[in-house]
Amino acid sequence: MQLDQRDLDILRVLSTEGRITKAALAERIGLSPTPCWDRLKKLEQAGLIEGYGARINLKKLAPHVTVFVAAEIADHTAASFRAFETAMQRYDEVTACWALGGGFDYLLQIVTSDIDAYQRLIDEMLDARIGLSRYFTYIVTKPVKGACAPPLDILLKQE
Repeated sequence: MQLDQRDLDILRVLSTEGRITKAALAERIGLSPTPCWDRLKKLEQAGLIEGYGARINLKKLAPHVTVFVAAEIADHTAASFRAFETAMQRYDEVTACWALGGGFDYLLQIVTSDIDAYQRLIDEMLDARIGLSRYFTYIVTKPVKGACAPPLDILLKQE
């Protein structure tokens, strides 16, 4: 899909203001509502917009701990990687998981109520024989910068 400046403007606005009304979005990018809505639908259908969601302040919601886990799997076959990745989908506490090139195989972001709950989860993963062989735990002590809008201008080399 070829993107023009208006498409990029839609993506830029939505990446920081997901709840903006269609009318406000259209006004913001300089289009009437119908063409803006058509562009938005095309961006969604092309998979450029994967979804919409709220950033929840967990600190105000409930006690919790965020843990990053550098994980290694025992067997480096395609089937083992697929099995581990499939297993990650079953754990709601795993809020993000990335496959890595280099030293570790995966980086997991885990959110649980406390350290004991985290350790029970890791024990469950080890018992489930999903391929996890070694793991290294990094406890988040404070958030410094959270999920942000992607740097579209940098990625697309635009000023």
